[in-house]
Amino acid sequence: MHSLNLKVVTHIMGVLLIFNGGFMLVPTVLSWIIGEQVTFDLAVAASTSIFIGFLMMFLTKTHDKAIAQREGYLIVTLGWLFMVLSGMLPYAFSGTITGLSNMFFETMSGYTTTGASILNDIEALPKSILLWRSLTHWIGGMGIIVLAVAILPLFGIGGMQLFSAEAPGPSADKVKPKIADTAKRLWLIYFGYTVSETILLKVAGMDWFDSVNHALSTLSTGGFSTKNASIAYWNDSPAIQYIIILFMFLAGTNFVVSYYAFKGKFQKVLHNEEFKWFFFFIAGFTLISAGMIYFYADPSISSITHPMVFGELESAIRHGLFQVLAIVTTTGFVTADYTLWMPFLTVLFFGMFFLGGSAGSTSGGVKVVRHIIMIKNGFQEFRRILHPNAILPVRYKGKAVDQKIVYNILGFFILYSLSFILGAVVFAGTGLDFQTAIGASASSLGNIGPAFGDLSPVDNFASLTDFGKFWSSFLMLIGRLELFTVLIILTPYFWRNV
Repeated sequence: MHSLNLKVVTHIMGVLLIFNGGFMLVPTVLSWIIGEQVTFDLAVAASTSIFIGFLMMFLTKTHDKAIAQREGYLIVTLGWLFMVLSGMLPYAFSGTITGLSNMFFETMSGYTTTGASILNDIEALPKSILLWRSLTHWIGGMGIIVLAVAILPLFGIGGMQLFSAEAPGPSADKVKPKIADTAKRLWLIYFGYTVSETILLKVAGMDWFDSVNHALSTLSTGGFSTKNASIAYWNDSPAIQYIIILFMFLAGTNFVVSYYAFKGKFQKVLHNEEFKWFFFFIAGFTLISAGMIYFYADPSISSITHPMVFGELESAIRHGLFQVLAIVTTTGFVTADYTLWMPFLTVLFFGMFFLGGSAGSTSGGVKVVRHIIMIKNGFQEFRRILHPNAILPVRYKGKAVDQKIVYNILGFFILYSLSFILGAVVFAGTGLDFQTAIGASASSLGNIGPAFGDLSPVDNFASLTDFGKFWSSFLMLIGRLELFTVLIILTPYFWRNV
């Protein structure tokens, strides 16, 4: 093992700061156009991020361009932290969010596309600040795509190699021969979906500002809204909710599947095993949820701001489908306080916290492909017990899965479970009750947003202690970056030069 090439790491951090500062100019221009008082503050924030970025690049301009595995892990983790630290500047300079823990939490929640918030009155914030919140989602979601396609597979990092749409592995499925070309095409789809949803939401009745913000949040599977009531604000507009439902589904699907659909390769879409399982999970959970809402839910505790029409099949299906998709894709939008519907659905939704969307999507969570391989491996274990001398590999899309990937997934599940348990224990240590503690841990680790107990969809995370907010932010980060990526740099042997 060679010594760490910290110069190249620092150089790339500088590039990211410039990139982030450039995005800050977007809300700065908006603020200037509509005459808000935070224009100068946003301009200073953008200039600070860009200046520091250029300084870091200048001081490391003679860096060795070689990037090995250790640098890869460090770049990915520090990259997110640097984006978060610079992303706090608009809040800090404008004074719209006060307190280090609050600013760090809100920004980490943005870039990790979690969508949890400490803001008690979102609608009181300047529009330019709300746009910056949504942009942190969109940047984070786009970052996950480029990590999945271009960076992590090269370093063989944990389960992100499961991005492949054809077979598990780091390079089995590329849209184009060059990884950079793949990333560009998936970014184009990401951008195209965002523009499309913006236009559709405007046509359905949102104004342009709300349309842009909710499109940015939906495609990143983030969940930040411009309204205190989230999507429940538009409960009288089924069209708006169906549009968001469609794009949550697309955002939770492997973006390579979207690419094949646009290319007319529908057989590849229909035969994609993960896509089929993802679709059936959504359909099954929706049928259960809609049925329970239709037949058993109490209309007196229906929604956040507007009463849901219980007893009407369309309303039951729409709200059930919306909440299932919001949780499974880890978007976190809400049309109702699902924790009040009935205990059965509360437990069902809690279970969905551990499902996640497709690999190669902007969703967080465990990911559907891992569940598929785990389930198949479990059934194979029964056969191996009966036939101990037989060679019985796990098959995914008709191909044998490398045993290393199976072990990687088993290790991921164990680590994820331990992280969830430890997360809940620490939250309980800060004074949270059992339901709130396990909800906070599952929500933060899965990048979902709303949780249970005191952190239900009608509440927010402002009640957490300062330590609780930092702990939640840490869980968001390790959950977003697939656990191994972050945790490996916390081990002593990572820093040893051998």
